[in-house]
Amino acid sequence: MSTGKISINSLTTLTSNGDEMYHNSKRPKQKLQGLGWFVTGLFIVGDLAGGGIVALPTALIQTKLYLGVAMLLVMAVVVTFTSYVLGRSWTMLIECWPEYREHTRKPYAEIGFRAAGPRMRTVVSLVCIFTQFMIAVVFLLLASKNIQDAIKAFGGVDFSFCLVVIIVSVCLLPLTFLKSPADFWWAIVLAMLTTTGAVLLIIIGAATDYGTCAPHRTVPDLKPTNTFLALGTFLFSFCGHASFPTIQHDMRRPADFTKSTFLAFSIMAVMYLATGVTGFLAYGDSLRSSVINSIQTIAIQQAINILITVHLFLTLVIVFNPLNQEMEELFRVPQSFCWQRAAVRTAVMAATAFVAESIPSFGPLLDLVGGSTLTLSSIVFPSIFYAFINARREKMVETGVDPGPVRFADVMKYNQRWVLVVSAITIVLGVIGGSAATFSAIQEIISTKFEYPCYVSAFLDKQNKIDIASTNCCGPFQNLTVFDSVTCSLPDTEFY
Repeated sequence: MSTGKISINSLTTLTSNGDEMYHNSKRPKQKLQGLGWFVTGLFIVGDLAGGGIVALPTALIQTKLYLGVAMLLVMAVVVTFTSYVLGRSWTMLIECWPEYREHTRKPYAEIGFRAAGPRMRTVVSLVCIFTQFMIAVVFLLLASKNIQDAIKAFGGVDFSFCLVVIIVSVCLLPLTFLKSPADFWWAIVLAMLTTTGAVLLIIIGAATDYGTCAPHRTVPDLKPTNTFLALGTFLFSFCGHASFPTIQHDMRRPADFTKSTFLAFSIMAVMYLATGVTGFLAYGDSLRSSVINSIQTIAIQQAINILITVHLFLTLVIVFNPLNQEMEELFRVPQSFCWQRAAVRTAVMAATAFVAESIPSFGPLLDLVGGSTLTLSSIVFPSIFYAFINARREKMVETGVDPGPVRFADVMKYNQRWVLVVSAITIVLGVIGGSAATFSAIQEIISTKFEYPCYVSAFLDKQNKIDIASTNCCGPFQNLTVFDSVTCSLPDTEFY
């Protein structure tokens, strides 16, 4: 209920605890089952870290080392703050409105609704659907590319990338039928372990190659376009907030989500710095969209490929879940397992595979999604929604009546000054940075990143295709006649 008389004593009791399961709708109790805060923190790392580990070394090269490290640390602080306020927003919803104490398919959209009304609920739903869908496409492409590389390295077979995308989609589909994150927490913990192993192997591989590759390393000039593209990569690597309320909703104590986010982003910052700096120092601008192909020891390279692929495969399970729940809510699918769930989730997987077959290069998509809807859902929306929901809650406690969505004057009155200042700075940075990254990504896609869709390239002359999956001289360009073995770069190819 959004209006009516509120028991201030009851609200105060709820506020003091913040759990989700209640007896007699009065005193909150801990859920008998659900995710603990530590496992949830690993959950977040497993959800976000895979793509960032392989792509961030390129972003550091685009921005040179010192600016890149500074951008990485600032981004880590920003997303930690926005995840904190987003988690507090959901905690306030389950404190103030009893209907959210049961299973909710679209928790993020409900946060938008309580902050700004029904139109915002629709906007948030659309943003979350697009964001999760495009993340799923990027991860599906990256997992398929890694599998193709492993098949070529170990079997000597140049297996069709387009066919691998279809095989991965079919194998992944049954796992996406699981209802919610609480049903597959084990998958993300395993993803966290594989990510850790990949980080260690990347560091070992880069350190092994340093003596050979570093003398030939070059770094491109610092350009505004490259800086903004790198910002898109940073945003993609750290931002996954669209799924956070869904994960938080499955915790035993949702109020502990803030602990989870501090743990997760601390771990991710260390991982990203370790792989990014070592990749920068060893390989320079021979890197393109992934650090994996630049590692010269084939055994280490393919071991990382396997670990990252397992990670991505498991992560896709949670990436698809909020998207599937959004679509099920749209088509009013029952909560229990049924043929409608299978049909909707199969259709979502088919649509994801089709887009992946249509745009078989994940680098440009990563920058575009990172700069656009990920910025909205991970930086802009959390700061705005928290300020409005907190003001509504405080006014509710003060008056004993739910006032509905509050005005800007109430936001200024009921929120602490530091919250307003930090939120304003975060929103401005998000809008400027996201807009610049989106514009640069669109320019890059239009000008230099076109690849034929799989259903078109299948009919082209294979002799005209260039394979860049192999390694050579600190970079993925073996067998290219234009390769410059002295500088370890492509002299006629602009770094992106």
